[in-house]
Amino acid sequence: MSEPPQAESAEDFAGVPDAFGRLWTPHRMVYIKGENKPPHDDEGEDCPFCRVPKGSDEDGLIVARGELVYAVLNLYPYNSGHLMVVPYRHVADYVELSTDEVAEFGDFTQRALRTLSSAMAPHGFNIGMNQGAVAGAGIAAHLHQHVVPRWGGDTNFMPVIARTRVLPQLLADARKMLASAWV
Repeated sequence: MSEPPQAESAEDFAGVPDAFGRLWTPHRMVYIKGENKPPHDDEGEDCPFCRVPKGSDEDGLIVARGELVYAVLNLYPYNSGHLMVVPYRHVADYVELSTDEVAEFGDFTQRALRTLSSAMAPHGFNIGMNQGAVAGAGIAAHLHQHVVPRWGGDTNFMPVIARTRVLPQLLADARKMLASAWV
């Protein structure tokens, strides 16, 4: 059995043929390193959920805007179509939402489910929110709820063994499709 070719530097491995297929996801390194992530006690000035609605829907990946909440694609999705429902107001806990915010939050969650069902035909959904860093909230200072479409077989070996998600659609394309299908 022959030895694999020896590289002089890490860059030399980028094109060296071997028996392994590779799926490069360098954009995820920003998420892994926590870059552009506000501190958990952030008061809003560095919060991406406060910043995003100030720009265009296309640039912010916003699918739909309401009076008190908006729906946005997750920049680091678990699956294609992974949406989040986010209040405009910078609050950390669900109990801090007003009655009107809770109503629109629930309405947008239902609308997200209907839109994803008609546009992408998933077999099921994961819906939930993590309150606090200890509970797994990536941005604990600003409440947000995940709506993740699921398909049979989407939990294959890639995330388990390779710690990689295969996403068959670009975020900009998913945003455009879901925004035009929003019900």
